[in-house]
Amino acid sequence: MTAPAIHLWRLLTWGRTLARHGALSGIERDPNTPAAVRRLCRIARFGARVPTTPAYATALQEIGPAAIKFGQTLATRPDIVGDAAAKDLLRLQDALPPVPFAIIEKAMAASFGRPLAELYRSIDPVPVGAASIAQVHRAVTLEGRDVAVKVLRPGVEEEFARAIETYQWAAAQLESMGGELARLQPRLVIETFKRWTARELDLRREAASASELAEGMVAEPDFTIPQIDWARTTGRVMTLEWVNGIKLSNREALVAAGHNPARLAHVLVHAFLRQAIAEGFFHADLHQGNLFALPGDRLAAIDFGIMGRIDRRARVWLAEILYGLITGNYRRVAEIHFEAGYVPPHHNVAEFATALRAVGEPMRGMAVKDMSVGNMLDGLFNITRDFDMKTQPHLLLLQKTMVMVEGVATGLDPDINMWETAAPFVREWIRTELGPEAYVADRLVTDLRTLARLPDLIRNIERRYPKPGGAPPAPPLKDIEPVRIGGGWRYAMVAVVAGAASAAATWALLH
Repeated sequence: MTAPAIHLWRLLTWGRTLARHGALSGIERDPNTPAAVRRLCRIARFGARVPTTPAYATALQEIGPAAIKFGQTLATRPDIVGDAAAKDLLRLQDALPPVPFAIIEKAMAASFGRPLAELYRSIDPVPVGAASIAQVHRAVTLEGRDVAVKVLRPGVEEEFARAIETYQWAAAQLESMGGELARLQPRLVIETFKRWTARELDLRREAASASELAEGMVAEPDFTIPQIDWARTTGRVMTLEWVNGIKLSNREALVAAGHNPARLAHVLVHAFLRQAIAEGFFHADLHQGNLFALPGDRLAAIDFGIMGRIDRRARVWLAEILYGLITGNYRRVAEIHFEAGYVPPHHNVAEFATALRAVGEPMRGMAVKDMSVGNMLDGLFNITRDFDMKTQPHLLLLQKTMVMVEGVATGLDPDINMWETAAPFVREWIRTELGPEAYVADRLVTDLRTLARLPDLIRNIERRYPKPGGAPPAPPLKDIEPVRIGGGWRYAMVAVVAGAASAAATWALLH
C-alpha cells in the first residue's frame, strides 16, 4: 500500500502544474471549499505566475495521460468543477506524441504471440491517431481487407494504476470533510473513472462494447458500427473494419461530397435516442472526431472506450422526465424525482415542481431553434443543492453525451432542435413501455416470477429488496483512512510539504 506521504507528494506536484495554469483559482474562490483545501491550493501556487484565464485542459495534458482521462470525466461534472471549467475540459483532444513504431510492433507481436506477418499483409508505421491510452495504425489483412489497428501504449496500465490509487486516496480525504464535498461523492466519481479506464485498458472489452452496440442499432440502418476482427484482437490490440468516411468536423468536405448535413443531424439524434432510451446502452463519446459520414447520408461511429448503461426502470423515469419537461408537466417530473429517490423524501414535491418550472418555462417562450437541451439540463443541476440531491454518475454521463450530441447536431444543422426531434421518439417509447398492453405483460411476468421465488422472498426480503432508487447500486469503495490534523507527525508532514513547495517555487523562479 502506498504511503500517504507519497500521495501527498504526487498531489503537490500535480497541484503545482495546475496552479501554473490557473486551474486552482476557482477552488480557492469557491465558498464551499473547505479551509484546509484552500490552504493546500495556496501552498501549491506559492511563487507561481498564475494566468488570468485558467487553462484546465492544458494543465491536465501537461500532467499526463491519466490526468487527461480524468479531465474527460470531470467534463461531465459541471456541478463539481463549474460550467466554465467543464466547457474548457471538453476541448481535451487526447493528442500525444506517438510511440515509435518499432516499440509498437514489438508490443503487438508479444500480444499475439506470433509474428505480425502471419496476421497482416502490411501496417502503416505512421499512426492515424495517437491518444493518451492507445494509438491507431492503418493496416491490410492477409485477406486484403483494410482495417484499423488500435494498440495500447506500453506501460500505460501501470501509470494509470498509480494515478488512480492517489485519486482514490485524495477523494477519501475530501469526502471525510463532509458538507458539500460529501454530497458530491468524490469517491464515487473516482470509482466511475476507474471503471471507464478499466474498459479502455482492456481492448477486448472495448471490442465487446462495439459488438453489443452494433446489435442494438440494427433498427437504425443509417447508423453503423465497424465490424470487429476478433481473430486479430487481444487485450492490448484491437482490429476493426476501416471506416472510409468524412469526419463530421469537416463540414466543407461534407457539403462538397454532396452530403445533406440536416439529414446527418437527424440520423445522429435518432441513433443516440435509441441507444440511450430504447436500448439503455449508449456511446458516451459522440464528438465530431468519432463520427464519420458515409455515402447515402449514413453515419459511422468509432472509439468505444467510454460507454454508458441505464437499466429499464431508470430509462422509463428518464423518458418521463424528458417528456414532462417538453410538455410542461412539471408536477409529474417532480413526482418522478421523488419516486426514483433522486430527491430525499423530507422535501416537498410541490416546491420542487415550482423550482423545475422556473427552469423550464423561460425556454418554452423561445423560438424552436433557440431552445437548448444543454441549457435545460444545466438549469436542473443548479437546483440540486437546494434539494439535497446526490449526484447520479450514470445520468451525468448521459447529460454530458446529450449536450455533446446536441452540439454536433446543431453544427450540422443550426435549425435543428433536440426537443422537437426527440418528442415523437420519446412519446412513442413511453406509449410502448407504459401503455396498457405493456402494463399487462409486465404484470404477468412479474407476478409469475414472484410466485416462483416466494420461499426465497419470505426468507430474504430485507436483504434482496432494499428500498428502490433511480440509480444503480454504488460499487464497493476502497477503505482509506482519512489523514486528520491532530498528531505531531502530521504537523511535521505539513511543514515538510510547505518546505518542498517553497523549494519548488525557488527553483522555478531561478530557472
